[in-house]
Amino acid sequence: MSAAASARQILTRMHEVMASRMHAQGKLDQVVDIVGECLTSEVCSIYLLREGMLELFATRGLDKDAVHVTRMAIGQGLTGTIAANNETLNLAEAKAHPDFLYRPETGEEKFHSFAGVPIVNRERAVGVLCVQHVEPRRYEPVEIEALQTTAMVLSELISNAELVDEEDALALGPAQTGPQTVTGLPLVKGLGSGVATYHQPRVQIAQVMAEDTEAERQRVYRAFDKMREQIDNLSNQAEFGVGGEHEEVLETYKMFAYDEGWSRRINEAIDSGLTAEAAIERVQQHTRMRMREIDDALLAERMHDLEDLANRLLRIVAGQLGTAASQGLRKDAILIARNLGPAELLEYDRRRLKGVILEEGSLTAHVVIVARAMGVPVLGRAANIRTIVRDGDEILLDASAGSAVIRPTGAAAEAFETRFARSRERQAAYASLRDVEPFTRCGTRINVMINAGLREDMSALAMTGADGVGLFRTEFQFLVSATLPQRERQQRLYRDVLEAAGDKPVIFRTVDIGGDKAVPYLASEIARQDENPAMGWRALRLALTREGLMKAQARALLEAAAGRSLYVMFPMVSEPWEFDAAKKVFEDQYAFLRMKKKALPDQVRYGAMLEVPALAEVLDLLLPKLSFLSIGTNDLTQFLFAADRANPRLAERYDWLSISIMRFLRRVNQATAGSGVDLGVCGEMGGRRLEALALLGIGFTRLSITPAAVGPIKELVRKVDLAELSDAMNLWLASPEVNLRAELTRWAEEREIETD
Repeated sequence: MSAAASARQILTRMHEVMASRMHAQGKLDQVVDIVGECLTSEVCSIYLLREGMLELFATRGLDKDAVHVTRMAIGQGLTGTIAANNETLNLAEAKAHPDFLYRPETGEEKFHSFAGVPIVNRERAVGVLCVQHVEPRRYEPVEIEALQTTAMVLSELISNAELVDEEDALALGPAQTGPQTVTGLPLVKGLGSGVATYHQPRVQIAQVMAEDTEAERQRVYRAFDKMREQIDNLSNQAEFGVGGEHEEVLETYKMFAYDEGWSRRINEAIDSGLTAEAAIERVQQHTRMRMREIDDALLAERMHDLEDLANRLLRIVAGQLGTAASQGLRKDAILIARNLGPAELLEYDRRRLKGVILEEGSLTAHVVIVARAMGVPVLGRAANIRTIVRDGDEILLDASAGSAVIRPTGAAAEAFETRFARSRERQAAYASLRDVEPFTRCGTRINVMINAGLREDMSALAMTGADGVGLFRTEFQFLVSATLPQRERQQRLYRDVLEAAGDKPVIFRTVDIGGDKAVPYLASEIARQDENPAMGWRALRLALTREGLMKAQARALLEAAAGRSLYVMFPMVSEPWEFDAAKKVFEDQYAFLRMKKKALPDQVRYGAMLEVPALAEVLDLLLPKLSFLSIGTNDLTQFLFAADRANPRLAERYDWLSISIMRFLRRVNQATAGSGVDLGVCGEMGGRRLEALALLGIGFTRLSITPAAVGPIKELVRKVDLAELSDAMNLWLASPEVNLRAELTRWAEEREIETD
C-alpha cells in the first residue's frame, strides 16, 4: 500500500472510531493501532499533558505496563522537545538527535526511526503523537500530514473528553500560567494596565471532522475568491509605499494567493474528511515544518508572509474578518500585535486602549508617533509575545522601563499601582506649571508648543499651557477616513482647530502621506519602483503631482483661517524649487478666493520642514523665502544614518544624541542665526528630557512636542543655565570620541536635573 493510500485509510478508520460510543481511553487505544498498522510502524504512542508533565496514555509496540507510568517534562527527550517547540520531528536515527532520552521501562531500545507531531489546543501543545520503526528511515511527507491530521482529530477528542486539565490545555507550565516578565524596547514611555487583546483575534477551530465534504469545499472556494480580491485591491492601492520591500511582499502574497498547489492541498485535506478550517490549518502546519528545515533568512521572511496569508484565509472562512478595533474594546486593554500601522491604531477607542505591545516596532515609526500623540504607552521588540500571552490575560505595562508583567501576582499588582500613583502625582506637579512661562535660570524664554493631529488634541493647549501648536499633522484626517476627505470636511476641521487655539498660533503641515502612512482610497497614477518608500514618492513630492489634492487643502486652509493668521508648513522639502511650487499653489488659491470676494486670512506665513539633509546645503537660497523653519528629527535621523525607521533590526542602530546628529543640528542653527527666520524642532526628540537638554545646549529655543511632555520640559527648562550648558556641549562636540549621552546624563545628575 502506498503512503498516500495509507494516509487516506487512517482518516477513514478514524472517522469510524470518532463516531463510535466508545470511551475516550478506548478510542486512544484504537487510534494508536490504526496509525501504527497503516504506516507500517512497529510503535505508535500518544502522550498527553497532565499536571504539567507528558504522560504516556496509549501505545502500540511499547511495553503496555508503561502506560500512565512513563512521564517526562516539557523539553525532556524527543517527545518533550516536540511539545516545547510545538514542532514536528522526523528522524531516520532517533539516537543521533541531541535531545534523545532512553526510557528503559518502555522497551524502545530496538527502534531507530522516529517521527512525532504535537497535539495542539489553543495554539499550544497539550500532547504528542509519535511513531517509531525498527529500520532507519524518514517518514514521507504524506505520512507526516496523516499524523498531523490525526493529531488535530485527537485535539478535538481530548477537549471534548476533558482528558487534559483546563490549565494544561491553556499552557505548558508555570511559564505560561504563572507571572512572567517580558522585556522590550521602550517606544512610547508610560504606564498602563488592562487585559491582553489581540489586534487580529485568533481563530479557534471548534470542529475538525466535516459533516458535508462538498459544503466545506465550497466554503474554501468562496474564501479563496474573497482573499484574492483583497490581495488584488492591495496591489491596486499602491500609490503609497509602492516598490521595494512593500512591492515584493504584495507580489509574494499574490503568488501564494493564486498558487493552485496550495489550493489543491487544502482540497485534498477536505477530501480526507476535514472541515475547511481544519484543512487550512493542516496545510499550514505542513508548510511550517518544511520551511523550518530551510536555513535561509529570505525564505524565513516568506514563511511569515505565507503565515499572514493563511491566517487571512482562515479568518475569512471562519467569518472573523475584523480586528479587535472593529469589534470594540469592552474593557481596559493592552493591545498585542506583530506590528501596526498608524491608521490601524487610530481605529481604537482611546478611552479603553491603555497600551500596546509589539513583536516588532522601531522608535521613529509613524505608529509610534501616533501612539505618543494619543498618550498610549508602547513597548516594542517584545520577542515571542504572541506565544506567551493569552487573550484576556492581565498585563501591567511599564513602557518606560521597557517591560510588562503578564498574569501578575497580587504583590506585583500592588507595587505597580503604587508606582502608578507616584506617576499621577508627578503629572499633577507638571500640571501645576500650566500657567508658568518656561524661562531658563539665565532668563531666556523657551517656546514650548505641542504636536497635534486630531480635533480632540486641541484641548491639550489649555491643559498644558503650551505656546501654540508647532505641528498640526493634517494627514491624520486622511488616515482615519475611509474616503478622501472633501474640501468642506477639511475646512471644518481646520476652522475648529483655529477656534480652539484662540490667539495661539497653529502651524499646519500640509498632508504628508506615503511611506508607512498609506491610505487605501487613492489609486496609483505613477508606476514607480521605490527601493525605499520612505525616501520615495511621498509627502510634498506626491502632493505636487496630485495638484487637485493640494489645491483642495490650500483652499480649505485659507477659508478656514479667514480673519486670522495662517501658518503653513511644507513637509520633506529637498530643494528650494519644491517650496516655490507648493507656495504658488497657495498663492493661486488665495488670488482665486480674493477674486470671488471670499474672506481671507489677515496674513499667511510659509515655512518648511528640514527633514532631507540636502536642504541644509541650500539654506542660503531658501531662508530669504521663509518665515519659519522646523526640523523634523524623525525622518532626518533615518536619512542621516541611512537607517529605515520601520525596520525593527535597525531600531537601536542610532542615537539622537550621536555626535553626528548634534553637529548637524548645531550647524543648521548657526546658519539660521540672524536671518529673521524662526527655527524650531518639531520631532519626537524634543519631548525627551535628555535630548531636549542637548537641543537647548546647542541653541534651540523653540520645541514642538507631544502634549504629555510639555510639563516635564517646562520643569526642565527652569533648572537650566544656558551659558553653562552651551559651554559643556561645545566641549563635548569638539571631542568625537566622547559618549555624549553619558556625559550629559552625568552633567544633569550633578545639578540635580532629572533626565528620565
